[in-house]
Amino acid sequence: MKLIAWLMLAAAILPFVSTILAKAGGKQFDNNDPRAWLARQEGWRARANAAQVNTFESLPFFFAAVLFALHNQVPPAHIATLMACWLGVRLGYLAMYLAGWGALRSLVWTISVGFIIAILFSGV
Repeated sequence: MKLIAWLMLAAAILPFVSTILAKAGGKQFDNNDPRAWLARQEGWRARANAAQVNTFESLPFFFAAVLFALHNQVPPAHIATLMACWLGVRLGYLAMYLAGWGALRSLVWTISVGFIIAILFSGV
């Protein structure tokens, strides 16, 4: 169960990796109005910000699936394996978003949703 807690923490931190990438080293970054600054970004910084938003959007479904599986007494090792796979795929998703590989990124996004569905239905 401790591993699941660490994986949940890693999932919660994942969007901030994208945020840090989008903002770090940016010229004239304005921490008083970071959203306006991010809205003006182009290229990989804009894509990093979009990846951050998408990752935050996926977290409720991911956490709900994990909690549902735990509630239904799915073996924690099985849940942890699927969670780790999801995290790995989401890191790949971030890399593809940064690289601007849209079609491949969409495929990887679909795989990540598949892992969430697998977690959810492991509790049925």
